[in-house]
Amino acid sequence: MDVAFVLYERMTALDLVGPYEMLAQHPEINAHFVAARHGTVKADAGLELNATATFEELPRPDVIVVPGSGHWGTVLDENDALLEWLAAAHPNATWTTSVCTGSTLLAKAGILAGRPATTHWLARDLLGELGAVVSTDRVVIDGDVMTAAGVSAGLDMGLTLTARLFDDARAMLIQLFTEYDPQPPFAAGSAEKAPPEIVEFARQYAAGR
Repeated sequence: MDVAFVLYERMTALDLVGPYEMLAQHPEINAHFVAARHGTVKADAGLELNATATFEELPRPDVIVVPGSGHWGTVLDENDALLEWLAAAHPNATWTTSVCTGSTLLAKAGILAGRPATTHWLARDLLGELGAVVSTDRVVIDGDVMTAAGVSAGLDMGLTLTARLFDDARAMLIQLFTEYDPQPPFAAGSAEKAPPEIVEFARQYAAGR
């Protein structure tokens, strides 16, 4: 099973690494890091990842995983090759998935028109403008498309996808091996839970990026 983990400049590394950790451990999975060209791709926080295949070399993956970016407004205009590949590859994929603002890339590629999807809370308006029916759920499944909310939701998506590809027992085994039992120190993991002043600061910070 060929799984395409998409790389592009200024992506958010955890959006991709989280699902990768949940999926790549299965012997049935052939993981590919795909990008417009071979070589190093730098994430938005500076982490460097290596593209092992180009979009042209992997036109028909079984599963597609698209990360988001902290620069979601500009990456939509910087990745024409990715958008063209998504539009062509999606109809042949068993699952097309995204984490965080990766769903805005799916939407711009024409994959989410009229379909429910989720994204980072700061990008919900943009996702709606691109034609999706915006959900605030952490993981949303609609047919052959699975989208996850901001960054850490990629871990949940990876486990959910594992259960769909294999079975619940396999997903629970991976959850146990990774000791994924989150107990965050603060109740500030969503815009609905965080203190209003923290939410406002986050909005202002994002607007200045």
